[in-house]
Amino acid sequence: MTVTAQTGAEAGENDVAERVRKIKANQGIGVSRAEGWRRRGPLLPALIFMIVVTQIPFVFTLYYSTLSWNLVRPGSRQFVGFDNYIAVVKDSQFWSVALNTVVLIVGVVIISAAFGLLLALLLDRAFLGRGVVRTLLITPFLVTPVAAALIWKTTILDPNNGILNWALSLVGIGRVDWIGQFPLTMVMVELIWQWTPFMMLLILAGLQSMPRDILEAGRVDGAGAFQLFRELTLPHLRRFIELGVVLGAIYLVNTFDAIYMMTQGGPGIASANLPFYIYQRAFLGFDIGQAAAMGVVVVIFTIIIANFALRLIFKSFSGKEEAA
Repeated sequence: MTVTAQTGAEAGENDVAERVRKIKANQGIGVSRAEGWRRRGPLLPALIFMIVVTQIPFVFTLYYSTLSWNLVRPGSRQFVGFDNYIAVVKDSQFWSVALNTVVLIVGVVIISAAFGLLLALLLDRAFLGRGVVRTLLITPFLVTPVAAALIWKTTILDPNNGILNWALSLVGIGRVDWIGQFPLTMVMVELIWQWTPFMMLLILAGLQSMPRDILEAGRVDGAGAFQLFRELTLPHLRRFIELGVVLGAIYLVNTFDAIYMMTQGGPGIASANLPFYIYQRAFLGFDIGQAAAMGVVVVIFTIIIANFALRLIFKSFSGKEEAA
């Protein structure tokens, strides 16, 4: 028996060694140039389209950012180097608008993620009419952003005929000019209403991917509902929440339609964010050079923050896979 076991073990070791040698030999075989182009060929149209749509305009933006160019002054186009970037750094309104952008992104992402988590926990339970409720909760995310902003401005928040003021009048509260007095807050409310369903769907997918036997084992061990949520459910949902936060933040950096339709950036620049401020400088102030410099600065900061956030998410996903 001992000799047979040793023979079997040696045969197994030889098989493993042979497989390792074959893998190493296959890795050493290079792919021909024709085979490489055949594999990359289907991706070329998408690559060319991306370069034409994104990279070439960005190169022109870099060029325009080095010019002093006002569209209403013929002959004003001249090379000024980095003067536009220096003017952007010294522009106090630019930094005020940047602060508005940070407040808008952080507030909308955190609050919509919290509401999305609560709604996902609700929809993860079986109850009568769950399909209808799920459809109704998803609807705001399917509404066109411009239409959603107009609905909130004219139907809900209008100081004279808005639904919100009508509901408050039933309990004796007078009319409030919500957009005039709280412009940035109202824009955030509208965006939270529209982004909560996205967060809900993402977190709900995470909840439904969670093994139920782990929760059952926790209940058998005597853990309460809050302990199960804190120790098991929330750690499992962490990567889904992080993914929703990053995707939401990347999209909200470019928010323009809600601000344009609801507040026009006013009063003053109280509700303006960076994309809207760049639009004002380029198409209302006609200062193409400074608008281009602002755009380049915003793109650079967005790329840095997005790369940092995506690294954290990929590390979280890879950590989960290694643990599994």
